[in-house]
Amino acid sequence: MAFSFLLLLVAQFLLLVACTSIVNAQSSNATVFYESFDKSWKGRWIVSHKDEFTGKWKYDKSLGHGDYGLLVSEKAKKHGIAVTLAETTILDPSYGAIVLQYNLRLQKGLECSGAYLKYLQPQKAGWTLSDFDNGSPYSIMFGPDKCGLTNKVHFIFCHKNPKSMEYSEHHLKAPPVPKIDKFTHVYSAIITLNNTLRILIDGKEVKTANLLSSKDFDPPVMPQPTLPDPDDKKPSDWDDRAKIPDPEASKPDDWDDDAPREIIDAGAVKPVGWLDDEPEEIDDPESIKSEDWNDEEDGQWTPAKIDNPKCEDAPGCGEWKPPTKQNPQYKGKWKAPFVENPAYNGIWKPRQIPNPDYFTVEKLHLEPISAIGIEIWTMQDGILFDDILVTHDEADAQKYRDKTWKPKFDAEKQREAMEDKENDIINVNRPPRNMKEWIFETMFKIADIKFLAPHKLSIIQSVKKLEDNAAVTLTVLGAIPLLLTSFLYSLALGRKQKVKLPLTYALGLNVNLISNKSSEIASY
Repeated sequence: MAFSFLLLLVAQFLLLVACTSIVNAQSSNATVFYESFDKSWKGRWIVSHKDEFTGKWKYDKSLGHGDYGLLVSEKAKKHGIAVTLAETTILDPSYGAIVLQYNLRLQKGLECSGAYLKYLQPQKAGWTLSDFDNGSPYSIMFGPDKCGLTNKVHFIFCHKNPKSMEYSEHHLKAPPVPKIDKFTHVYSAIITLNNTLRILIDGKEVKTANLLSSKDFDPPVMPQPTLPDPDDKKPSDWDDRAKIPDPEASKPDDWDDDAPREIIDAGAVKPVGWLDDEPEEIDDPESIKSEDWNDEEDGQWTPAKIDNPKCEDAPGCGEWKPPTKQNPQYKGKWKAPFVENPAYNGIWKPRQIPNPDYFTVEKLHLEPISAIGIEIWTMQDGILFDDILVTHDEADAQKYRDKTWKPKFDAEKQREAMEDKENDIINVNRPPRNMKEWIFETMFKIADIKFLAPHKLSIIQSVKKLEDNAAVTLTVLGAIPLLLTSFLYSLALGRKQKVKLPLTYALGLNVNLISNKSSEIASY
């Protein structure tokens, strides 16, 4: 009996081990592709040999820590590189979620560049990774792109119309905005059942869409069931004018089509002192013909012109002409008013015919992928790709984010905080660069005087506004010591005093110096 019980325990233990092995195997099989760049990418990733791709890729560390990645090392160039998956992967959510994920660090920001991945379809026979270019068919394109007015996280998928057998690109509408700071961020695209797409940035959902919805993708996957008949023509007698000139209207007898818009002001009088015989400009008496001037080659020399000094104090010079004014009789060309068109047929449209390429689908079949490529033109270097993952398990993707992205992001934020603190210390110890900076530093220090504590906030706010005002000059700042002296003097005497300084009024400052407990420097 005891022996049988022992055998039962051993059997249960072996079953538990077997189940655990199966779960682990399933979890391992969920990961289709993972690139950590722990080792150099050379030999796995192949740079495109196409002439247009002149940008160099490097295996380099991320700034501030020892994690390596695939680095865009040159700006203002096209970069192309690709890697083959171990086997062609079917992108079918029925087998589990499809998760496309990678870490991206824009070490020098992003002004004009793409930073997306292309998940490539199986290519034609004879194609190699070195042939990769913009024309290589892809299944999905995912990732940031910024240049000019474009600033979005792309999600584009290619779908073959089962009727026409032609591929078309379908772009996500209202895509999320990428993170363009200099920290490492992780981008995730998750496709699940019911054709649902979710985009995550740093593990937070920023976009949800339906792959088959016309509200979410342009153009929609399913075309319109009908289309305009290209052979249908508008009838020659079709009248699509909603309104027409009133055929019964006539021009009024007093309407003058030729009346000018403006006429000479007959009541205008020449100003007293107008110098009719003086030109507005005269020859410059100091203008001298240069010795190397050749009249035959350079033309007849004439002296430069200057304003006639006699005209400076006169109301005008030269021939006086009366000004013009608006013509009260001006009406413009007469046109008949519009009335409803009794023969209006409406806006003509060609008749609709069945669309031969129309189809319906309940479940979207994405094209399989066999490689991953990066094909970008960039004005920035320092773009670092890392931890590229394709998996069927969302929990698996979460583990990778926690293990690979979070530590790097936290380290970079901590490093920035330390650098900011060091810079603050440096700035505190650094002597002022110029007189203007010294004046502002002194004013901020005055706000810390103990007996000014009740007025500290008002003083700091006013000084800060002055500092932020680019129009403030040293001349204006020169009045500040006088203002502060008057302020302190007022407090010492215990009287209310209103300081009137022309320079402060020029700035629009309204300063009331009030004794003892109240002092207000109003906003300007």
